[in-house]
Amino acid sequence: MKRILSIVLVWMLVLPGFASAGETPLPPVPATGNVTLPLDEYNHLLELANKPIRKPDAPPVAYTMKHADLKFRVTDESVQGTIQLQGEVLHKGATKVPLTTGMAILDARQEGKSLPLELENGTHTAVLPGPSEFTVSLDAGMPLSIEAGKASFILPTPSASSVRLSLIVPGDRTSVRISPGLITARSSENGQTFVEATLVPGVQANVWWTTREVAAPIVPKETRFLSDVKTLVSVSEADIRIAVLADITVVQGEPSQFEIDIPAGYEVTGTTGASVESAEVDSNVLTLKVSAPAQRAHEFLISMEKSITATKTDAPFLSFKNAQRETGELLVEGAGTVELTATEGGGLKRMDFKETNPYLRSLARFPMQAAFRYHKQPNEKPSLALEWTRFPDSSVLSAVAERAIVTTLVTTEGRSLTEVKLIVKNQAQPFLKVWLPAGASILTAEVAGEKVKPVEAPDGNRIPLVRPGLRTSDSYTVSFVFMHAGSPFAKKGGSDLSLPKMEIPIDILQWEVFLPEQYKVKDFGGDAIAANLLPPASEDVSGAESGGDVIGGIPAAAPITNYESVSLLPGQLGGILVDPSGAVVSNARVSVTQLDTGAVRSVVTDSSGRWFVSNLPSGRVRITVSAPGFKQLVSETNYDGSRPAPVANTLNLAAATETVEVMSSNGAIDYLALQRDAKKAAQKAAEKQQTVASANVTNLQQRISGVLPVRVDVPRAGNSYHFVRPLVLDEETKVSFTYKSK
Repeated sequence: MKRILSIVLVWMLVLPGFASAGETPLPPVPATGNVTLPLDEYNHLLELANKPIRKPDAPPVAYTMKHADLKFRVTDESVQGTIQLQGEVLHKGATKVPLTTGMAILDARQEGKSLPLELENGTHTAVLPGPSEFTVSLDAGMPLSIEAGKASFILPTPSASSVRLSLIVPGDRTSVRISPGLITARSSENGQTFVEATLVPGVQANVWWTTREVAAPIVPKETRFLSDVKTLVSVSEADIRIAVLADITVVQGEPSQFEIDIPAGYEVTGTTGASVESAEVDSNVLTLKVSAPAQRAHEFLISMEKSITATKTDAPFLSFKNAQRETGELLVEGAGTVELTATEGGGLKRMDFKETNPYLRSLARFPMQAAFRYHKQPNEKPSLALEWTRFPDSSVLSAVAERAIVTTLVTTEGRSLTEVKLIVKNQAQPFLKVWLPAGASILTAEVAGEKVKPVEAPDGNRIPLVRPGLRTSDSYTVSFVFMHAGSPFAKKGGSDLSLPKMEIPIDILQWEVFLPEQYKVKDFGGDAIAANLLPPASEDVSGAESGGDVIGGIPAAAPITNYESVSLLPGQLGGILVDPSGAVVSNARVSVTQLDTGAVRSVVTDSSGRWFVSNLPSGRVRITVSAPGFKQLVSETNYDGSRPAPVANTLNLAAATETVEVMSSNGAIDYLALQRDAKKAAQKAAEKQQTVASANVTNLQQRISGVLPVRVDVPRAGNSYHFVRPLVLDEETKVSFTYKSK
C-alpha cells in the first residue's frame, strides 16, 4: 500500500513539469491525499491483475465453401466453361483450400488476378490468405463421351453449400437428364437447349442426352387423322353456348396444327388441351397449334357462344379440316322452363341420355332435352333444327326444411325443454319466423354448428338461417332450444304439448317426447301420429345406405338419429338394429358369415342397438340377426371393405302362430300355452323397446349441464314416445295425453 502511495506522489510532482514543458496543457490533477480501499476490493483487484489473458477461440474449420456456380457449353468433342467459387478463410494466415477435382483447369483468377494452383492427388488447391472472404474463377474442361444415340459426361461437383449448373446443349428441345440433380428450367432457342439445374454438393453428376445422326431431310408423310367430336348445345334466353370435347387420333404423319371452321355468328370463348401450344382465329377458322406433333392422340375442349333473339335456330356441328373420318355426339339442354323440339336430318340418330359420353354429361347444367350421334358420310351432312317455347318462371320457395327432428324433455313441474333441429335447404331466406306458445322463450340457436343470436319481435321471434362465412348449396342444420313453463303434474290428469308455428314448410317432422318414469301415459291425441301405429318396415336392407329405415313411407324417428351416429373404418361392417316402431334393439345376436370362406363372426348389439365387426375382407356376406320375441332376419349383401357403409336392419315381432316345442312332465305339449307365452313376451319386448330414449334425449340432457343458459331439473330416468307428422305448413303441431302416477 505504501508503494502505491509513493508512485502516486511521484506522478503528482512530475506531471506539472510536463504540462509546463509542452504546448498542450495536461488535464487537471486531483488534489493530493490518501485513498482508502476495503480489503476485499483490494484483494479482488490483485486477483484480476494476476489472471492470465484469455486467448481467443480458434475457428473449428480452416475454411468454408459457400456457393459454386457452374456454367458449361457442350462442343463437338468436349465440355468447356467456368466455375465460380465463393467462400471464406477462417484461420489467420495462409490456408490451403481445395477447389475442384476430376477436370482440367485451364486458368484460375482471384479478383481479376492470376491465382497459382497446386495439384495434390488429383485435387486442385490454392493458398489463400485469411481471415477473409474469397471469390475464385476457374476455366475448366471435361471430355465428352459419344456413343450410338447417346452423349454424356461426368461432372465433378464441388463440395459447397449450394451448387447450380447452367448448361447449353446443341439441338432443339434436347431431352437432357442429370443424376443426381434437379432440373429447374429448360428452354430452346436457335437450335440450342438451355438447362438450369441444382446439383448435390460433393457428388459426381452424370449428365446425358439422346442424339440423332444428321440425315438428309425427307419428305414428310401425308397427315391422316380421325376425329370424334362431342358437342353440348345450351339454349338460354339470350344466347346459345356450345362446349366441344374433341378427341383426335393421328394415324399417319406428325401434324403440328389442326384447323376448324367456326360456325357463322359464333365467337370462340375458350380453347384448352394438354398439347395445345397456341390458338388463333383468322377468317372464321380456328387454328390449334400443338406442342408435340409426334403425339398420336390429342384432346381439345373448345367453347363458343352466339347471341339470339328468335325462338329457333340450327345446331352447329364443328368439323376438323382434312379429317379422314368424323364421328360425334350432340347433347341439347335448355335453361329455365322451356319446351324444345329438335328435328334431325342427314344421318343424325337419336340416342338415350344414359348412352352419351359421361364427360359430356358432366358439362350439362340444365335439364337435357335431346341426344344424338352421327357418323359423317361424304354424300350427307348432319343437321339439327331447334325450336322452343319458353314459359315464364314461377316463384319458388326461398327455403324449405327437408326434415325436423324435435326432442322434448318434460319435468314433474310441468316445464318442458324442446330442441328443434331443421335440415334446411335455403335459397335466399335470411331469417326463420317462429311463433312460440305463450310463456315460452328461446334459450339458444345455432346455424351449421355455430351459435347465432335470435331476434325478438312483436310479430314473432326470428331465427337466423344464414351466418357470416357460410357458403353452401347443400342442406345444413339450423337448431334452436326453447323452454315452456307449463302446469305441474298431479297424481293424474291430462297434459298438452305444442310446437311453434314456423313459416317454412317442413317435409317430415319427427318428435320424441321424454316423460318422467313415475308417470304412466296413454290416450295420445293431437296433430301428430304415434310412430308405433304406423305400418311395419320392410325387411329388405338393400336400401339401408339411403339414410335410414322407412315406416309406411315415412322415415322412422329413432333409427335416423342412431344411424347417423355410426361411423365405420375400412374393413369394418356394422349398423343399427331397430324394431318396427323405430326403437333400438339391444342384446340381439348378429352373425356375419363370409360366403367365400365360411368364416363366421358373432357380436351382440349394445344399448343403442349398434354392432360392428372388424378386419373383414371384401366379398359376399350373410348377416343373420336374432333376438327373443322377434323373427330371425337373414340377408345377403356384397361387402366392399374400402368403402364401408352402415347397415340398418329392422326386426319384426314373432307371429302368434310361431311356437317353441317344449315337453311337459307328462309328455304332452301345451301348444296354446306356448303361443300365449310367446305372444306376451313379444308384446312386452316391443313395448319396452318403444319407450327407450334415443341419443337425442341423452345429448339434450348433457347440454343442460353448464351449456344452456338456464337450470332445468330434467328427469334422468323416463320413457320416450315418438310421433311423426308429414308436410307441416305454417301451423302448430300438438300432442295431448292423459297420465297417472304409478
